[in-house]
Amino acid sequence: MTEEINNKLIEDLKHKHYGIYGKHSAVEICSWNKKALKGEGVCYKEQFYNADCHRCAQITPAMLWCHQNCVFCWRPADYMNIAKLDLDFIDDPKEIIEGLFKERDKLLSGFGGNNKVDKKLLEEAKIPNHVAISLSGEPTLYPKLDEMILYLKEKKMRTIFLVTNGLEPNMLKKLQKNDALPTQLYVSIEASNINQHLKINRPKIKNSWDILNETVELMPKLNCRKVVRFTMIKGLNDSLEDLDNFIKIFEKTDTDFLEIKAYMFLGNSRFNLKIENMPSYQEVEDYSKKFQEKSSLFNIEDVCKPSRIILLKNKNSKVNNFIYPKENKN
Repeated sequence: MTEEINNKLIEDLKHKHYGIYGKHSAVEICSWNKKALKGEGVCYKEQFYNADCHRCAQITPAMLWCHQNCVFCWRPADYMNIAKLDLDFIDDPKEIIEGLFKERDKLLSGFGGNNKVDKKLLEEAKIPNHVAISLSGEPTLYPKLDEMILYLKEKKMRTIFLVTNGLEPNMLKKLQKNDALPTQLYVSIEASNINQHLKINRPKIKNSWDILNETVELMPKLNCRKVVRFTMIKGLNDSLEDLDNFIKIFEKTDTDFLEIKAYMFLGNSRFNLKIENMPSYQEVEDYSKKFQEKSSLFNIEDVCKPSRIILLKNKNSKVNNFIYPKENKN
């Protein structure tokens, strides 16, 4: 990626109200943050797991780096770098966190004049206690991710979520070795076979299907809460013929939770897919019920209609749905 394209995309992200820090990191106030501040509901992460929505910092240490160009991604994936961030190039993890938190505070400052915003919630929101390392790009390409998560733990974050495409299993091993696993790890899996993977995820690296399956094999050994996220795309990966293969893959991960989530027709994904590829909530629910009927491990636990997500839980999981009891938010 040329510096010119890089700068152009960074300016575009700023125009879209991202906070940018340093050379490769970003933060955003998402739509659910805004709704929570106005008392208009909370996101599924609070509903399902009791993470604080209004105090969430959604960040990335690799905003323009990813080894896939998924058809359903609404970020500017066409211009993503695929190589790991170079150690001579990267910013310090502590500086990234402090810088992004300051950028987030700037983004929140405009809400003070909104009469619909709960001022008490706004004051709380200025001090994040939940960090979602996702947003844009593939965070496991950041070579000091372990140091970043350890720093967030030092800062006493209530919850830390990490979302990955599963193509950096060595980083996950490094997180485990250094006691730097997040509170909850998300692995996104959208394909039941290699042909589907090539069509949907459009990987830019060799042997990506084999690498993903290495992560699938690794997941039961990781000592943290685990979630498999399955983005359901109508006409591409929702066939009942593929259901048995998905069940085998998801059961092999021994994940605590499975989120079956509708693809949403947004952003850059509109250049790759049609609105007809976006399942209705009812279609996601029907698919999830079929999954439950055929699976020996997963049962439906909860639903979030606004986000079109069904939560299923592994019956052998020993973790509670809520990371902290509802009455304890300290």
